[in-house]
Amino acid sequence: MARTRKLLPARVDIAHLISAGVLADACPRALIEDVLRQHERESQRERLLPAPAVVYFVMALALWREAPVEEVLRVVCEGLQWLSGGDSTTVLAGKSAISQARSRLGWEVMRDLGDRVLRPVAQPGAPGCWYRGLRVMAIDGTCMDVADEAANAAFFGYPGTRAGYSAFPQARLTALVECGTHVVVAAEMGPYNHSEMAMAARLLPRKLDADMLLLADRGFYGYELWSSACTTGAKLAWRVNSNLKLPVKQHLPDGSYLSAVFAASDKARRRPLPVRVIQYTLEGGKNADKEIYRLITNILDEQLAPANELAALYHERWEIEGTLDEFKTHLRANSTVLRSKTPELVQQELWGLLLAHFAIRQLMAQAAWSKGLDPDKLSFVHAVRVVKRKLPQAAAVPP
Repeated sequence: MARTRKLLPARVDIAHLISAGVLADACPRALIEDVLRQHERESQRERLLPAPAVVYFVMALALWREAPVEEVLRVVCEGLQWLSGGDSTTVLAGKSAISQARSRLGWEVMRDLGDRVLRPVAQPGAPGCWYRGLRVMAIDGTCMDVADEAANAAFFGYPGTRAGYSAFPQARLTALVECGTHVVVAAEMGPYNHSEMAMAARLLPRKLDADMLLLADRGFYGYELWSSACTTGAKLAWRVNSNLKLPVKQHLPDGSYLSAVFAASDKARRRPLPVRVIQYTLEGGKNADKEIYRLITNILDEQLAPANELAALYHERWEIEGTLDEFKTHLRANSTVLRSKTPELVQQELWGLLLAHFAIRQLMAQAAWSKGLDPDKLSFVHAVRVVKRKLPQAAAVPP
C-alpha cells in the first residue's frame, strides 16, 4: 500500500517560520558564509538554492523527519526570507535539484561548521552542570541505520547477526557530551567497523580542557587513550574491567587507594602512570552483591574528590545515553533510517542532526536557567514541538 505523503501547511505561518530562526540563532549566516568561503563552496552565481539555505535545509531535515524534502526546503527558505525582512515567496525545487545542491555543498562544510558551533554552554555555577568547579562531561558511542544502498553498504558496512547481517548498513558515531545540558560538544563518525576507542583518540585531545571532568564506561579504557586524555589537563573518572590489575600502593582515608597503570609494551613496569582506584557495589539491585564497580581517576588527592562523591557522580554518565536517544529516536520521529543515499550525504545529514540537536538543547538550557532550573527538568520532546510550532515570542529577535 502506498504511503500518503505528509505535507506541511500550504501557507507557512509564523510558528513554522520561527523554527528557521532557532537554527539561524545557533548557526548565524555570517559563520556559515565564512566556512563556505574556506571550502570554496560559496555560491558563485545567484542560484535557486544558495549554499547558506542548503546548510539550514540540512539542519531542518532533523526537525521534519516525516515530511518530504521539498516541503522542508520550502519552509526553511520562506522562514529565512521572512526573518530577513524579505518577501515569503514560494520556492520550487524538486528532489533532483535538492540532491544536486546537497552534493555541491558536501559533508566537510557541515563537519567544520559543527566543529565551530558545537561547544559547552553551561556558565559557571549553572545547576546540574558542575562538580567542584569542574564541568561534568561524558563520552559514548552509538550506531545509526542508513539507507540500504550499494554505496552506503560498501562504505559503512553491516553489523553481523546470528542469521548473517542486519537489514541496514550502519554508521558509527562517538560523541562528547556536557552532562548537565545534554549538549553534544564534539563528535566523530565513520563506518560501522571503526572502534569507539579509535574515534575517542582523535576526539579527546582536541576537545578536552583543564576545567572538565570526563566520565567514561569501561569500554573506553586503554592505557594509550587514558594517557592521551590525561595530557589535556582534564580530570578523568572512568570505569575499568574487573580483570585490570591495579595493585594497592597506598590506602586512603576515604576508602580509595593509590595504584598505577602501565602500557602493555612496558613489560618491566618502569613507566607507571599513577591512578586512584574507587571500588564499590550498588545497593538495592538484584545483582548488586555480584557486580563490583571499579573506577580509576587521575584526581589523586581524596580531599579534592572524595570516593563517595565520585561514585555517585559516575552515574551521571547515563545522561549521555539520554542524549544519544534524543537525536537518534526523538528527532528522527518515526523514521528509522537516515534519508541519504550516499556516504557523503549520510555524513552531511548526521552533522545536520547534531547541529539541530545543539540548537534545541541550547534553547532549553537558556529557558531552564532563566527560571533557576536544571535543564534535565525540561522535556526534549516537548521542546522539539515548541521549536516547530509554538514560539511566536522569538519573532522579535531575528538572527
